[in-house]
Amino acid sequence: MFVFLFLAACFLAYSNGANDNFKGVASLFGSKTCNYRTAIGWATVTTFGGSVCSIFLARSLLKKFSGQGFVPDAVVGSEYFLLAVAIGAGVTVILAAVTGFPVSTTHALTGAIIGSGLITTGAQVNFGFLRESFFLPLLLSPILAVVLSPLLYIFFRLVRLRLGITKEWCVCAGRKQEVIPIPQPASVMAMPTAPTVSLSVDKAAACAERYAGTYLGINCQKAMEAAHFLSAGAVSFARGLNDTPKIAAMLLLVKSMDIRWGMAAVAAAIAVGGLLNAKKVAETMSHKITGMNAGQGFAANLSTSILVILASLIGLPVSTTHVSVGSLFGIGMATRQSNIRVVNRILLSWVLTIPCAALMSGLVYCLARR
Repeated sequence: MFVFLFLAACFLAYSNGANDNFKGVASLFGSKTCNYRTAIGWATVTTFGGSVCSIFLARSLLKKFSGQGFVPDAVVGSEYFLLAVAIGAGVTVILAAVTGFPVSTTHALTGAIIGSGLITTGAQVNFGFLRESFFLPLLLSPILAVVLSPLLYIFFRLVRLRLGITKEWCVCAGRKQEVIPIPQPASVMAMPTAPTVSLSVDKAAACAERYAGTYLGINCQKAMEAAHFLSAGAVSFARGLNDTPKIAAMLLLVKSMDIRWGMAAVAAAIAVGGLLNAKKVAETMSHKITGMNAGQGFAANLSTSILVILASLIGLPVSTTHVSVGSLFGIGMATRQSNIRVVNRILLSWVLTIPCAALMSGLVYCLARR
């Protein structure tokens, strides 16, 4: 049973990586700062760094996601309970990942704890503890993100204008080989090639927007790209810091294994999941919520990383998904580019996450007991 529990925790970590790893770097891909492979590589490295640091900095989240305080201690110590929670949450998250919906692993874990807890104890479930310790942080964090990200964007925009840094648009011109038909005697057409001048014209969203000039001898565009990469890395680091202890909590019952090794295994599984299964969610996060440039992506990432890191350090189980989507949506509202229809579908998937995970977890618990 302990082997099954370890494998279930690794499966949950893989599902988490598939659904969550790209969220930190979505603005890099969406703003055309880099391609998909570079973005997912940067997300993998920085998320793994956050996961390793969580072994030392975010241990307070371990107990919260073991179910302690929500169900009686006798149930928390049951391998069937933790197995059902891990599998129920993992199946819910991986289904969302393969369909392209960025859902919250925190939501899935909460729903799985509810489902197994109700099957196990019924009336002994402590919903007051759940409301205070889980639902309030989960509900408030995206609202704070929607408010904070446009404020940061407006602040940095004012700073840019005060420093006299302007924007420029890139128009691509060059030469290409073009086939030119030339009439010949006896109704024969010759098809020689000749170099011609070409000019690329496309939609505004496909054009490259850059920051012009230098400041203190530093190229403004390169400085913005560097800051954007660092902010995306900070979001991914914060996600690893916040999510790893939640998943490793499933392994607290395995007394024969040091929990630090369990957290290391979770960190590795998260990295693999992101590398192999993140493309669907990447498309949704990068291109369907809102259009953005590098500066707007930087503001969204900075807002997300501030909120998630603070929550991790004080032990609040916020969702990186909620905060990241909230930050991008806040930027979209400020620039009037947000896609309300896509955001509504994402909100619906969030609403369905808890009941789906609860049903799946309850079903797994019943099967495991038999």
